[in-house]
Amino acid sequence: MDKAMLVGAPLIGLNDSGGARIQEGIASLAGYAEIFQRNVNASGVIPQISLIMGPSAGGAVYSPAITDFVFMVKDTSFMYVTGPEVVKAELHEDVTHEDLGGAKTHSSKSGVCHYAFENDIDALARTREFFDFLPLNNKDASPIRVADDPRDRVIPSLDTVVPDDPLRPYDILDVIRAVVDENDFFEIMPTYAKNIVVGFSRMDGRTVGVVANQPLVAAGCLDINASTKGARFVRFCDAFNIPIVTFVDVPGFLPGSSQEHAGVIRHGAKLLYAYAEATVPKLTVITRKAYGGAYDVMSSKHLRGDVNYAWPGAEIAVMGAKGAVAIIFKGHADIGMRGECDLYIDFLSQTFCQLEARRNTWKSSPIRFQQLLE
Repeated sequence: MDKAMLVGAPLIGLNDSGGARIQEGIASLAGYAEIFQRNVNASGVIPQISLIMGPSAGGAVYSPAITDFVFMVKDTSFMYVTGPEVVKAELHEDVTHEDLGGAKTHSSKSGVCHYAFENDIDALARTREFFDFLPLNNKDASPIRVADDPRDRVIPSLDTVVPDDPLRPYDILDVIRAVVDENDFFEIMPTYAKNIVVGFSRMDGRTVGVVANQPLVAAGCLDINASTKGARFVRFCDAFNIPIVTFVDVPGFLPGSSQEHAGVIRHGAKLLYAYAEATVPKLTVITRKAYGGAYDVMSSKHLRGDVNYAWPGAEIAVMGAKGAVAIIFKGHADIGMRGECDLYIDFLSQTFCQLEARRNTWKSSPIRFQQLLE
């Protein structure tokens, strides 16, 4: 680990550990701490990847947790601070290794795992594929691949991928794969906080980090898990000089007492802070809507976004037109009776919100995705 930091080489750890050796006493714990310290020293200096190829229990779990990416193997790798036997003895709870700390649990519930692979061979092969996106260190440029995919190619599907109906969902992955080189997109944490999509791809042969709201899940709302997931990814890209492309279609932060009590304000601020402090090139495309504080958070031009585009018909507003009408005309029941409510909604949606989109994006008028490619 010391030599890796000295020469600026990435660090890949293959973990298969049952924890501390009891017979060694405090010496084993000291060894853990020495590794943890080096993980921290290397953070943001060289990329660190952990592959959990078997059990990782006790103090052994903290080294992978500090690294940038944690990959696990389904059915054979486990991570937990205390195993099922201790849980049963202390809490009288029967739980299996898989349910307590398996790849499925950590990739979909806890967010500890960034990707769960089918087997060891798949894990090693996909890690090599993933590694090809990363620079060697924070002073090195990302690898450049010769791009056989012309950047001015015509993609008719991009003109219809966003539905005319604002309530109809669509898959943002269709947009991402169409825009990037050779439809190649390595998604990070695909089964955790699925209302936001993050991952690596290439444009004109160069690595870019992609962040996007996913309208298929919770209408693309930001919540605690999505904010934490996005913030960590943005900060990694910033540390290793990887440009960030953000696709925005967000109605706001997920409402509800459970989110408020769990600290959505505190966690949402992490994503805002990550974008605001990032000094890498930041390109933002608003595909349909950007409402409320979530508009600010998702790499708006006010957070030093370098280039901000808006899709035709994109809306930027404090809230949706229907909610705005309900507040502005609260107590005026006759508005709805006269059929004027829908008129105000159409006016706010088609005139005011889209005007704001023109004023708050880099372009004075919205663009087609085909223009973005060019």
